[in-house]
Amino acid sequence: MPLSHPRRSALSEQVIAALRNEIASGEWPVGSRIPTEPELVEQLGVARNTVREAVRALAHNGLLDIRQGSGTYVLATSELAGVIHRRFADADPRHIAELRSTLESSAARLAAERRTERDLKQLDALLVRREEAWESGDTEAFVTADTTFHLAVVAASHNDVMTAMYADLGEVVRDWLREDVGEELTPETHMDHTRLVDAIRAGDAQTAASEAAGYPFLCRPGRSAAAGRPGRAGQRGQPEQEAQPGQEADVTSGG
Repeated sequence: MPLSHPRRSALSEQVIAALRNEIASGEWPVGSRIPTEPELVEQLGVARNTVREAVRALAHNGLLDIRQGSGTYVLATSELAGVIHRRFADADPRHIAELRSTLESSAARLAAERRTERDLKQLDALLVRREEAWESGDTEAFVTADTTFHLAVVAASHNDVMTAMYADLGEVVRDWLREDVGEELTPETHMDHTRLVDAIRAGDAQTAASEAAGYPFLCRPGRSAAAGRPGRAGQRGQPEQEAQPGQEADVTSGG
């Protein structure tokens, strides 16, 4: 992707736009390491200082994380996502669960009413990928598969504003899920999302909304004991509320 060579500030803006596009398009996923500085210089056909300036600008905006001795990693998909991630990095996990429940429930209800055949095929494929990631035992792969599935449910609502907002919350949700599933995926903490997809396919808006609303509040066994401690993972339980309709009686993990 060689670039033209206008004045320095305009060239830097072109490089920033090119790097941002790689991130937004998914070519460089969140959590991945971007090409090295020499590689970017070769790919873009610009000076090292221009590349360095662009990378620092995106790091300042929260899209990239420069780690000395390791490389530069994608932190967020947009400036807003970066801001949201920093703003809510230390938020009460219970509040994140409540936000997820509200957004995902509304989106699932709309998805049941508006989904297309293409949406259903996408959800089926992502549901399979989610199960495969769980069975692999790779926690990070599961986190990615699970959050991608939930974003697809929101996207099936065909509400562009809701979808963009949920996408910008992506890394907050990933952090939440990483903490919830822990370091080991075990059979007793598995959560099946088949009923949600079935409800969306059947056009059953009430069941879809109920299923989606309940998932964020399910937690790993033993976590509920910590529910009263502010800012602790155990707050993801709902000790003061009855289970949502359609919600499993036992507590499990997997968002």
